[in-house]
Amino acid sequence: MVTKTEETELNQLEIQVENGGGGAWEYLCLVRKLKLRRSEKVLKHGSSILNDPRKRSALGPDEWTRNEQVAIAAMDCQCLDVAQKCIKVLQKKFPGSKRVGRLEALLLEAKKLWGEAEEAYSSLLEDNPLDQAIHKRRVAISKALGKPSIAIELLNKYLELFMADHDAWRELAELYLSLQMYKQAAFCYEELILSQPIVPLYHLAYADVLYTIGGIENLISARKYYAATIDLTGGKNTRALLGICLCASAIAQLSKGRNKEDKDATAAPELHSLAAAAVEKEYKQKVPAKLQLISSVLRSLKI
Repeated sequence: MVTKTEETELNQLEIQVENGGGGAWEYLCLVRKLKLRRSEKVLKHGSSILNDPRKRSALGPDEWTRNEQVAIAAMDCQCLDVAQKCIKVLQKKFPGSKRVGRLEALLLEAKKLWGEAEEAYSSLLEDNPLDQAIHKRRVAISKALGKPSIAIELLNKYLELFMADHDAWRELAELYLSLQMYKQAAFCYEELILSQPIVPLYHLAYADVLYTIGGIENLISARKYYAATIDLTGGKNTRALLGICLCASAIAQLSKGRNKEDKDATAAPELHSLAAAAVEKEYKQKVPAKLQLISSVLRSLKI
């Protein structure tokens, strides 16, 4: 994660380079260090260095790193001729390199030669089955081809090897949601909450899924996870507050005729009132013009 200090330093350096104050090499190094993708700037300033024989020779061994960086930026910007040129330089310097092989496969992707790219990645995985980046590229190809089922299959195989990859679990959850496979998506969010219990985003997403599945038990659980989101965000998550209101209304409707001693069901009106008051307060402070609208919506919820 990039700190504010690092972001400020990068922005200042970018302005300096853009205004002809020098520091292009330092800028490229910092972008790479912070793992950012400012592709247009990297392509512009990286190419200016690589195309100047004097500047390029001054790079020393760093020339190959800059070629790789510019190649990726060029593919992002669809300047495929520039990317091809950089990759050829690297192929000549490092024949048979798997790292360069990854760039070649990326170039095939950029050209939308999906079949050839898939073959290239499969070949690379035979040599190194634990290459996370290549596994993820294969998932990306399946998504690009509009084949979420295959992407899900590949991600499940990937997670058998790398179970602690939070981004992969989240991606898998979103793929399941796109196919309306809510129970499978819920399982993914459960894994995320177990591994990172203080991330409010996961509690919120899990609550949304449980609310979508429906049923009294799921709604009660959803309400609890909306409440956890509110707790983790210091009461500042409006979506979770609205979720409490919606759950309270749905629970009240489904629990009619149930045992009045059921604490989970009878707590609905009280929680609804507290959450609704918090939502109205938030709207009054930030978007007073829509306060009347949200108040009307909240009153329309049957408790």
